[in-house]
Amino acid sequence: MFKETSKELLDFIGRSYSSFHLVYNMKEELNRNGFEEIFEQDRWNLKAGGKYYVARNESSIIAFKIPGEDFSGFNIVSSHSDFPTFKLKENTEICVEKKYTKLNVENYGGMLYAPWFDRPLSIAGRLLVKDGKKIVTKLVNVDRDLVMIVNLAPHMNREVNDGYKYNAQVDMQPLYGGKDAHGSLMELIAKSAGVKAEDILGNDLYLYNRMEGTLWGAEEEFVSAPKLDDAQCAFASLKGFLAGESRKAVNVHAVFDNEEVGSSTKQGAQSTFLRDILMRINSGLGRTEEDYIRALASSFMLSADNAHAVHPNYADKADLTNRPYLNGGVVIKYNASQNYTTDAVSAAIFKTMCEKAEVPYQTFANRSDIRGGSTLGNLSDTKVSINTVDIGIAQLAMHSSYETCGVKDTYYLIKVFEEFFNSAIVVRGAGNYTIEK
Repeated sequence: MFKETSKELLDFIGRSYSSFHLVYNMKEELNRNGFEEIFEQDRWNLKAGGKYYVARNESSIIAFKIPGEDFSGFNIVSSHSDFPTFKLKENTEICVEKKYTKLNVENYGGMLYAPWFDRPLSIAGRLLVKDGKKIVTKLVNVDRDLVMIVNLAPHMNREVNDGYKYNAQVDMQPLYGGKDAHGSLMELIAKSAGVKAEDILGNDLYLYNRMEGTLWGAEEEFVSAPKLDDAQCAFASLKGFLAGESRKAVNVHAVFDNEEVGSSTKQGAQSTFLRDILMRINSGLGRTEEDYIRALASSFMLSADNAHAVHPNYADKADLTNRPYLNGGVVIKYNASQNYTTDAVSAAIFKTMCEKAEVPYQTFANRSDIRGGSTLGNLSDTKVSINTVDIGIAQLAMHSSYETCGVKDTYYLIKVFEEFFNSAIVVRGAGNYTIEK
């Protein structure tokens, strides 16, 4: 079951070339499971027992299931669709000495630069295209090895193995072709999308790693692929969401874009997207503003984004007592400065969920002298204030172009998500909580 789940994950990642493609793949799966797409600009006619989803910017998506009876709160799992990569700039082609054509790109998110070198890459994303009087969105993926970021030989940089500071403008520009390739990129992109180059009005295009995911290790106990952070949590959230059926809570599967660059966009976790959807669910079912506030008090969010595992070569970089490992179970993330939202309440509730699902859990905290990152939960809570726990899957090589996790942990995460989506968390007085079916 562990390997089968991991292979399904790798298939999903292999088709999710960009955040736009990831959301498209989720839409397709939701459609197959009887969900109805609704749009923010339209009036909604929500019904008890209904299953719906809404996309914003085509790179974020919120799906929800309304129980057949009056609901007590919202069960939310949040994750993100984006990953560190390189974005093509406008007027991207650069001719070099009338011999080469390279592309002008800029880094998106905080990535490890070195793993991007000397491997086949391609380009995917979206185009905004003129179609008569309309402007329409077209997804595009150039489905072949197209560009490469090539290293400088050590003969020309003798100090490279003694430590090298990469310059994004100098070192990270991908080679696209010879001199005759200059001026051809948008024609190639247009052909891949089935449109005319002269009809393209705008684009959001990114590099992606063409290397396929794999299971490996002495007993195939490891899984490696591009984009594990955070496609792995998004995939597990969708699987658990489709399997779970709470009778008392509105189940919500939320995937936000732009986490890797701060989440402060209209489709990010710090936007109004989640708040807007929850308020419209509440009002669309004839409930009052007070009903909405009461529902938030009995709501719970699992903020799902991967965590750092203890590294076999750098074990001293991990905290002294909170040391997650690959295949050790779901990770609960703690931070005193609240870069992670976990507190005693949310940890206790989540640990109870894990025990009910018979899923192991472990804990992560940064060393006190090493600054860590942040994630979705605390940003989302600025707009929708609910009990939240930050969790994830233990991972090596985070923000590399090829990342590694344990083969068991995706399955574990799906199981606890399913348990969560089968439940309802209800506040019982001051500081007392029950988990009900």
